[in-house]
Amino acid sequence: MPNSFNFSVSPFDCLTPDEQALVRNSVDIAYFPEGAVLLDRGVAPTHLFVIIKGHVEQTEGEQLLASYGPEDCFDGRALVAGRASSRFVVVEELVAYQLSRDIINELIARNRAFGALLFADLGHKLGTLAQLADQHERQSLTLMRVDQAFVRPAHVVDASTDIVSVTRLLHEQRITSVLVSGLPQGLGIFSNTTLQRAILDGRALTELTVGEFASSPVISVRASEQLGDAMALLLRARVHRLAVLDEAGQVCGILDALDLFSFLANHSHLILVQIEQAGDLQALEQPAAQINELLSALHRGGTRVALMAQLVQQLNTRLFERAWQMLAPSDLVANSCLFVMGSEGRGEQLLKTDQDNGLLLRDGYVPPADLAAICDAFSAVLQRFGYPECPGRIMLNNPEWRGTASEFAQRCQGWLLMPSADSLMRLAIFLDARAVAGDAELLAGVRQKLQALATDNDALIARFAAVIDSFGESGRWWSRLLGRDDEFSRVHLKKAGIFPLVHGVRSLALARHVDATGTVERIEALVADGTLDAALGREMREALHLLMGLRLQAGLKELQRHRPVTAEVDPATLSSLERDLLKDALAVVRRFRALLQQRLRLDVL
Repeated sequence: MPNSFNFSVSPFDCLTPDEQALVRNSVDIAYFPEGAVLLDRGVAPTHLFVIIKGHVEQTEGEQLLASYGPEDCFDGRALVAGRASSRFVVVEELVAYQLSRDIINELIARNRAFGALLFADLGHKLGTLAQLADQHERQSLTLMRVDQAFVRPAHVVDASTDIVSVTRLLHEQRITSVLVSGLPQGLGIFSNTTLQRAILDGRALTELTVGEFASSPVISVRASEQLGDAMALLLRARVHRLAVLDEAGQVCGILDALDLFSFLANHSHLILVQIEQAGDLQALEQPAAQINELLSALHRGGTRVALMAQLVQQLNTRLFERAWQMLAPSDLVANSCLFVMGSEGRGEQLLKTDQDNGLLLRDGYVPPADLAAICDAFSAVLQRFGYPECPGRIMLNNPEWRGTASEFAQRCQGWLLMPSADSLMRLAIFLDARAVAGDAELLAGVRQKLQALATDNDALIARFAAVIDSFGESGRWWSRLLGRDDEFSRVHLKKAGIFPLVHGVRSLALARHVDATGTVERIEALVADGTLDAALGREMREALHLLMGLRLQAGLKELQRHRPVTAEVDPATLSSLERDLLKDALAVVRRFRALLQQRLRLDVL
């Protein structure tokens, strides 16, 4: 049988040499003309098909569920279930490999990963891949350079400095050690632990010099060396800190063992430390700049998208809060609520996107006369931190996005009761609002009034949900994935999948009075109250995370090439497994759209 069978594509790329030999010895090649029905609903399948040439469409009634092209395989699920749940029709004459059900069952019995990737739903496929990724995440981090970790500034004092002065420096700079110069044996180090020995010495601390207690020589590491080597050096030398040397051999910082191990375990914590310790806006710029670097490192290490989004949300929240506290007087902070919206509000932002924020003021509170200038400064600071201005000016520096709680409640009422394309967009964005500074109860009060307006008003909810069709039917995405649409070679992940999924869930959440702002939390609430089927809810969650991950992957590549970050992906750059998972995710979105259209009767609007 043919030696050209491609074992580099999913799910065959996880087979052992013996299992590959079994496939080679068992596979057949078959030809089917255009229009041939390969499988029909309720029919027991006998083979798994792997396409060599041609295209096949999977339908259920009038609904197109998926399309398959060269190197795609189908239908593993039907083989396991014993019957097909859909119809598979040849739309372009087909040449395909055939593997019998018995051979597939044997491969599944031998290889769990093959079975999971072949016939499992999207969630199980991604779970299998996540387990493989977890195995190399820590190894990937140890291969990073020392200067990519959190290297603390080096503070140097002369050996003749008294202990009290050094202690005062440790306290003022919030540091745990200083380097000591002027020692006969070279550079030394004095730390909080060494301070205990000085106190126990018995002499007056003002009479003791730091040189008497400093440890030397200091163990050093080059900034360009790998973190794994630095960790080994710390353990081998039995020290808690390393001096970091630049290319010229000069000390440029201190690598603390606790910082290193924190970095390897969860290096977002170190960015948060820098945010907390920042004394001014300029000091906030460095941790703000590191967030994309963090994402790149976590992505290379295979970290789950849900966890990355959670970490970014925590960092952005604290960054925005600290910047606002530095710019706004304390009475304004206490009598207002700074909130973020869109993907940032939902906790689904990864790479920095447009600013979406606003400000609620307490009713009756008289804001500072320079409120507009303060808001302008905040928007400018975020832009300096790498968060672009919103093209639609949904930002704090726009008077339409700041006002009293009563004013905002009236605006929301207008958006809902007098819907237009613009007002529905504003309403959708505001529904994702999340407080980041000030009094969160102000935002909660506006949200409650908005929920009350939507009570039992199916027509309002339907008009709101109909926005999922803003970008048209997604039928052409399949052609783009399969390379059959030359006019549109790139897939816009937001338009094709993320937006209809997010907004559809948002619409159901509004109808069911779900308070959560995150899409996953909304899905869980809708499953809990019976609005969504548990299996569909699980696949929707996994589809969202897959689409977010592919968007992040494409965005990181665009940043490396110094190009603007978009939500587009070129199918030609995806692996066969990624294309397979993307098709699965878009199929989930299609099923959800069909459910939403039926549930809310969007077809009659």
